[in-house]
Amino acid sequence: MTKALVIAIDGPAAAGKGTLARRLAAALGLPYLDTGLLYRAVGRRMIDAGLDPATHPADEQARGIRLADLDRDDLRVPEVDRAASLVAAQQAVRAILVDIQRNFAVAGGGVLDGRDIGTVIFPDATVKLFITASTQARARRRWEQMAPDPDAPDRAARVAEVAAQLQARDDADASRAAAPLRAADDAVWIDTDDMTADEVLDEALRIVRRRTEDLKTG
Repeated sequence: MTKALVIAIDGPAAAGKGTLARRLAAALGLPYLDTGLLYRAVGRRMIDAGLDPATHPADEQARGIRLADLDRDDLRVPEVDRAASLVAAQQAVRAILVDIQRNFAVAGGGVLDGRDIGTVIFPDATVKLFITASTQARARRRWEQMAPDPDAPDRAARVAEVAAQLQARDDADASRAAAPLRAADDAVWIDTDDMTADEVLDEALRIVRRRTEDLKTG
């Protein structure tokens, strides 16, 4: 088992795993890595280079990724959503980015969120959480995060569009050959549909504390 405290948080887009991971890391004094931003950064570099990740390999762009690239403010836009999903399906890209993710937490521990943290990156993580929510709830949250006016007259139609996009991303992530999205067999599920961010954090902290106490007494 990994000696440092490593918490792997997986789940579909907009389920709340990023919010939880950041707050959990702060509460526990651990470094935090949003691994999805690595794929977004590779996708962004592909777009900037005028390359379509649907038809071009992205391994060269992946080799140039540094953690500082994750600070760009243009990584969470629709065109990068598509590019990130496409580059994440490339086995060569995933292999290149594995070392970055493992090196981030292997010595001093950390909280990492993504889609294959508990299954591929840290299969021996101290704690594995799978954060989920209904497609409708996730679409509503994503719309409220991104919309200039969350109460716009066409809100229902826009939320439905986001729901369709999220479902397409879910299907692609779950069906890809390279590290498909799935919960680790020993992950603890948290369904966030009817939970506030504070309630999700409290539940996650309870799970972490119970797990670490079990390790001490076991």
